[in-house]
Amino acid sequence: MTSTLAARSRPLTGRMVLIYLLSFFAVVITVNAVMARLAVSSFSGVETESVYKAGLAFKNDVAAAQAQEARHWLVEAHLQQIAKGALITVTAHDGNSRELAGLVPEFRLSHPTDRRRDITIEATEVSPGVFQSQPSVEHGQWDLILTFKRAAETVFRSKSRISI
Repeated sequence: MTSTLAARSRPLTGRMVLIYLLSFFAVVITVNAVMARLAVSSFSGVETESVYKAGLAFKNDVAAAQAQEARHWLVEAHLQQIAKGALITVTAHDGNSRELAGLVPEFRLSHPTDRRRDITIEATEVSPGVFQSQPSVEHGQWDLILTFKRAAETVFRSKSRISI
């Protein structure tokens, strides 16, 4: 029985070892090239377009955050999942628990890894200090960015990670 197996199997030659070795590295290089191409083509870019301009605006951002903190506003977002996305209800109260009216809402759902999927949300004030929106959005993790303006001034801004 061993003589028939030995007769059928081919001897391991230097040529076969070279073919196996070259085939192995060809597969590894091909997979690496495909994965690198997919990674580069799916990258949407950096978070900040100009780091220099962001650095210059940092002092203004700190002052705006301190002014926002001094207002003692309480802004809460409630998320309810519905069939075609979500129902987002945002309530805004001042430090004395009075509803904040006359604010212009600017809401956005920002995808954490791909800014091409970001969605600007149309929100309406359904009653003083209560804003609602029904964005049609895919399930997954998103950053909910809430911005309120009064005239041209941004008076409130927050960013929260949510899961839909």
